[in-house]
Amino acid sequence: MRSYSPDLTPPWKRSKPVPEVPAEPDLVVEEVSTGFCGAVIRCEAGTVTLEDRFGKLRVFPLEPRGFLLEGRPVTLVRPAPAATSRPSRTASGSLAVPGARARVARAGRIYVEGRHDAELVERVWGDDLRIEGVVVEYLEGVDDLPSIVADFSPGPDARLGVLVDHLVEGSKESRIAASVTDPHVLVVGHPYIDVWEAVKPSSVGIPAWPEVPRGQDWKTGVCRALGWPDNTGAAWQHILSRVTSYKDLEPSLLGRVEELIDFVTVSD
Repeated sequence: MRSYSPDLTPPWKRSKPVPEVPAEPDLVVEEVSTGFCGAVIRCEAGTVTLEDRFGKLRVFPLEPRGFLLEGRPVTLVRPAPAATSRPSRTASGSLAVPGARARVARAGRIYVEGRHDAELVERVWGDDLRIEGVVVEYLEGVDDLPSIVADFSPGPDARLGVLVDHLVEGSKESRIAASVTDPHVLVVGHPYIDVWEAVKPSSVGIPAWPEVPRGQDWKTGVCRALGWPDNTGAAWQHILSRVTSYKDLEPSLLGRVEELIDFVTVSD
């Protein structure tokens, strides 16, 4: 059993506790053993760096009672780490909902033409889609869209939205879209030959998307015109990596995707 040894130091000689003060930048203190007075520049594990009025820097250990603040002894400690701030908005520009759980998937769906379209929609609207319980699936083209719609069997509680590339007057895509007349299906599109073009050139670091002669594969033609390797998969990953929010996309795509999300979530 350990014996108890009383502290026989007279009360007037005992060290009184001193306050602990976070070594925040620009806090002015004096180091007790040297008299060096300066403002805190940085505080790292076990040390603090002070700068005096002449610009001289000195590093001191964070010793108990090692500094004077306004003439009174203090113990400097490392400041608490700043709390990680949450983004106030999602990539689509919607208000972020911290801690929100993904909703169980709705019966409704959004169909897009290809994998790149789906990845771009996920990149910008993914948080919103999960909260709303909307699933995005991709088709390999829209040539069979009428039969795809029929197989889906849309209804009031199972709405279907379809995003089509190159939906301009007189195009094959416009004729296919017009053949879908179900009131629970909304077919919209953007004017670009491929969804790559819906990414703003400035976001990719190019002056403009190049013109590709008719009859030539558009993606391959773009890679060659820009001096990129003939690897469209790698090119797309480069393009997608430059998209961080809705600001990197053309309004003609933004409006259509928002329209589809509203359409398929209109009823529960």
